[in-house]
Amino acid sequence: MNRGSNLIEVHVFRLVNSKMEFLILERSKNNIYPGLWQMVTGKIEDGEKAFETAVREIKEETDLNIEELWVVPKINTFYSENSDSIYHVPVFAVKVSSESKVKLSKEHCNYKWVNYEEAIDTFAWEEQKNALKILVDYYKNKKEYLDLLKITF
Repeated sequence: MNRGSNLIEVHVFRLVNSKMEFLILERSKNNIYPGLWQMVTGKIEDGEKAFETAVREIKEETDLNIEELWVVPKINTFYSENSDSIYHVPVFAVKVSSESKVKLSKEHCNYKWVNYEEAIDTFAWEEQKNALKILVDYYKNKKEYLDLLKITF
């Protein structure tokens, strides 16, 4: 069995009337996991840092401009039977402007801005739900710690 670390996840949110809304994306039919709703995901390219991948993938998949970027203090883990590998996936969060306009890549066919409860209900995997719970807790209750996790790029 292999161990891999070439993937990232990014939760994108905006504030509308002081409430957090999360961007969820529906995977296109020609991709793995067609129809699955998810956050931004991507593969780390050679020579790229994980946070650089997060920035690149946000631009490629949504064409959004990032206002702030954080590391979420959580590493998601999953097993892939295709590669017989265990993956460790760093999780990031980005805040974008409430007026931001999403422009999807071919990787996704639809998007929605949703509240926390709908995002939690929509995600398929518990690890992704837990990462979102941590992000919301830090953003609402532990801002001083979130400042320590901020990435300047």
